[in-house]
Amino acid sequence: MPLSPLTAERLARGRELFNAGLYFEAHEAWEDAWREEAGEVRRTLHGLIQVAAGYHKATRQNQPRGCVYLLEEGLTKLAGVSEESCGLALAAFRRAVEESLARAREWKEAVREGLGPEPLARLEPISG
Repeated sequence: MPLSPLTAERLARGRELFNAGLYFEAHEAWEDAWREEAGEVRRTLHGLIQVAAGYHKATRQNQPRGCVYLLEEGLTKLAGVSEESCGLALAAFRRAVEESLARAREWKEAVREGLGPEPLARLEPISG
């Protein structure tokens, strides 16, 4: 299903914000599109919103429990969509988020402190 121009714009803007570490702002950009979409596009956006919120909990709010919960929920949503939904390279993204989730679970259990300096996931368009 092709994206509307407005959804495509919001997805691209959210991706830029997300990759810049501005997770709350990415969440907001995607949420505007999520409200207007249906089906796989809506589910993809919902998953991205939850992942962004999870990273926000980790990087700005220091809340491991919320981080773990939101990353799990986001991954569950993204598991139900195609690997190229919305023109995004979701397979690589999901793998990176799964690695973040593993670190967040350790953080939650106080095995380690914070998600640390390791890079968090990046969201990329499908390579041409």
